[in-house]
Amino acid sequence: MDWRDAEAAFDDPVIARTTLPQMFEESAARNASRVAQRYKGGVYDRSLVESGVVPAAPSGDYGELTYESMRDVVRNLAAGFRDLGLETDDRVGIFAHTRMEWAQSDFAILAAGGVVTTVYTSSSERQVQYLLSDPGANAVVVENQELLDRVVAVEDDLDLRFIVVIDEYEGYDDRDDILTFGELYHRGKEVFDEAEYESWLNERDVDDLASLIYTSGTTGQPKGVQLTHWNFRSNVNEAYRRFGPRPDKDGLPVFGTNTVGLSFLPLAHVFERMAGHFLVFAAGGSVAYAESPDTLREDFQLVRPTSATSVPRVYEKLYDAIRTQASESPVKQRIFEWAVDVGQTYHTTESPGIGLTLKHRLADRLVFQQVRDALGSNLDFFISGGGSLSAELCALYHAMGLPIYEGYGLTETSPVITVNPPEEPKIGTIGYPLRDVELKLDKTVVGDQLGAAGGEVGELLVRGPNVTSGYWNLPEETEAAFVEDDDGNRWFRTGDVVELRPDGYITFRERAKQILVLSTGKNVAPGPIEDAFASSPIVEQCMVLGDGHRFISALIVPSFDGLQKWADAEGIDLPDDPKEICRDDRVQARIEQEVDEANENFESYEQIKQFRIVPEEFSEDNDLMTPTMKKKRRNILDRYADEVSLIYEESDHRTEERTGSDQAATQ
Repeated sequence: MDWRDAEAAFDDPVIARTTLPQMFEESAARNASRVAQRYKGGVYDRSLVESGVVPAAPSGDYGELTYESMRDVVRNLAAGFRDLGLETDDRVGIFAHTRMEWAQSDFAILAAGGVVTTVYTSSSERQVQYLLSDPGANAVVVENQELLDRVVAVEDDLDLRFIVVIDEYEGYDDRDDILTFGELYHRGKEVFDEAEYESWLNERDVDDLASLIYTSGTTGQPKGVQLTHWNFRSNVNEAYRRFGPRPDKDGLPVFGTNTVGLSFLPLAHVFERMAGHFLVFAAGGSVAYAESPDTLREDFQLVRPTSATSVPRVYEKLYDAIRTQASESPVKQRIFEWAVDVGQTYHTTESPGIGLTLKHRLADRLVFQQVRDALGSNLDFFISGGGSLSAELCALYHAMGLPIYEGYGLTETSPVITVNPPEEPKIGTIGYPLRDVELKLDKTVVGDQLGAAGGEVGELLVRGPNVTSGYWNLPEETEAAFVEDDDGNRWFRTGDVVELRPDGYITFRERAKQILVLSTGKNVAPGPIEDAFASSPIVEQCMVLGDGHRFISALIVPSFDGLQKWADAEGIDLPDDPKEICRDDRVQARIEQEVDEANENFESYEQIKQFRIVPEEFSEDNDLMTPTMKKKRRNILDRYADEVSLIYEESDHRTEERTGSDQAATQ
């Protein structure tokens, strides 16, 4: 049976038309004794631990909660919320890092009939005020003292009935409207009535609003995307059809009761909320919460996950770490580079002969097995979303026995639209549509053209049960986000230009708004050019420019560790100051080599003709990246306006070919 037919025919208790809290209750009943959550000790001053609700985890190691124990926490928190006055459809903010209590809060608020609205922990006081006032939040769950203080600083502009603090805190002794998570649990336990609890669940319909997820604001003010229980639940169903334990899987990795996920992306982001939270708990799997992105290597070793969801930037950094460790000496570096080359060749060769097969086995023994061991030696696959992943980097992971199944979606689609199936992954694509998602193209954005695989190109339009009804209190923006066809069907405009290949798979091209239109009339997608540096040992990040100009240029953030390794190997003494390194002629020439290699893969008008090397990594801390690790292009252009001006002012605009004098000027 073809995997598409197998998906359509698959039936399982996980697949149902229920609300999200009912989904959790049914899973908890099926999997009561299985481990639901794993939480780390020595990280947080958890009030659930201090109040005796859950046992303390060993410092630097993980404790466990079964589904039965997690259900107990969720039920009593829900009863506590209702006892504090939470009413049906009240909005409650969650303002915390990804952790065990975020997940418990989510299910408890939903079970109590509330609507969860999301706040990123990086939000300033001004942003917190907006993200709680815009949805009219009636309450907020905050993580700790710092975030509590941030809310209290703006609460005069809010209409909060109460604040719940996950960790222990100090001060505010005169406030009876502020309480800890542990206090909320015990308050709920005193009044909990199972029949009443079930009545709250039964009152909710799948078409009721479940959550407002605020877009991360790459352009303009964040918008509250309205997502119902069915928006999420339908996406869980279809993702489970693709990755669940179907009879035809025949040894392929699956999402199921044996799944162990490591969660580290923001749960305030729709991707982690669905794939690393709702889907895993529906399937009866276990979720472990990483301490932070900086401790991922340690957490992988402790948890030994079977899967993880992440964004391309994390896979790039993980590969950088793997390569750095494998290059501790010139000999190790040569072996690693040989193994990567063998792995890629083996993976892309349709019928590898005995010689290549033997080389691959040796490469696996010498290098790839060590990489898998460093990640806990239990990983079946990664899932990538939230941005475009370099095809070369994706192939490298597959070559190492760590397949990345790339997918695609948006907050407005709950989020998954397409994802590569384990049966037939196609590197370089963002996968095949989920079963109940309908797609079509608006070709007016780019005109009639064919893509590299011979498919049509245009802006992707989507409809299906996972698609939002619109934005909170923004009727004009909602209307602009949809288009109606001749049959009266309403299609959501993704704003993304894709190729719909003849085989039904989708290749991502670029955000329509980010396509660069050169003064020559040529359209250039910056994403693939930037992705060409993803596996570079000396380029950390690249942002491509050129809108309204004659040629393409770039801002390049170097990998200072990579440059130092190169300099040591070449006997070059580099300056200590990062700015001086960026101005060094030898560094300019070395990065020019990387640019030349990348340019070989593109048409002349797509090639980088000039670049500037900048010393500061684009990050959330300096407001050059969103919390979900997308470039804030407007902010980057503003930060480096002088450098960009110099690129184009110094050019005589008479040639499209770089010359030795203008190839690598830096700031």
